[in-house]
Amino acid sequence: MIHSSAIIHPKAELDSTVRVGPYAVIDEGVRLGSHCIVGPHVYLTGNSVIGEHNQFFAGCVIGEAPQDLKYRGAPTALSVGAHNVFREHVTVHRSARTGEETAVGSHNFLMAHCHVGHNCRVGDHVIIANGALLGGHVTLDDRAFISGNCLVHQFVRVGTLALMQGGAGISKDLPPYTVARGNNGICGLNTVGLRRAGFTPAQRLELKQLYRALFRAGLNLHAALAEAQKQFSSSTASVMLDFLTRSNRGVCADPGRSSDQQA
Repeated sequence: MIHSSAIIHPKAELDSTVRVGPYAVIDEGVRLGSHCIVGPHVYLTGNSVIGEHNQFFAGCVIGEAPQDLKYRGAPTALSVGAHNVFREHVTVHRSARTGEETAVGSHNFLMAHCHVGHNCRVGDHVIIANGALLGGHVTLDDRAFISGNCLVHQFVRVGTLALMQGGAGISKDLPPYTVARGNNGICGLNTVGLRRAGFTPAQRLELKQLYRALFRAGLNLHAALAEAQKQFSSSTASVMLDFLTRSNRGVCADPGRSSDQQA
């Protein structure tokens, strides 16, 4: 199950079902759950606790030191859930300080050459496509979809079932259910994602009405949010409203509306 050319530290903890390919390197602080597959030339390092049924394709670097000028070599942490796929040359960095961690949930698909920076928190059933880059402290909620070559600025939050079109870049929070286009713009709801996630026609209609009230009513976002909180009270709408209420960086705006809605 372990290729003769692999280098595994004696203190690394590997379940007996783990498969390790040629020239892989697994460092001391790594713990690998059952049925993981570590491909050729993969490097697993740091205090990395990795759950079951994860697959790492050729050239992945998982748990390496953060790209943070304040980092001074502390033994920081990464946690990975179960049933994730890390395609070729994916990089995931551990946290920048002790007592913190970078966290990747379960059932995620990270495509080739994407990067997850230090202290990021990736939920479940997330897709990060080829070449997408997440800065430090980014949060991706469940079922987010980050398309190819997208850029997500540090400390940005991406809501559940939000989608970024290819090449989009955001430095503001991306609301749940919405589609990011260009730079800090949104262009409607992720209708296909909502349908695939099992949202009923009534729920999708309500979200369409909520989107119009928030982003296309001609009000600044603070005023639109106050009005929407009076009109929409379902659990589905509350996910959007709560996300906007908690935003500290500002929110991506509909590009067809005035820029004051970004506040």
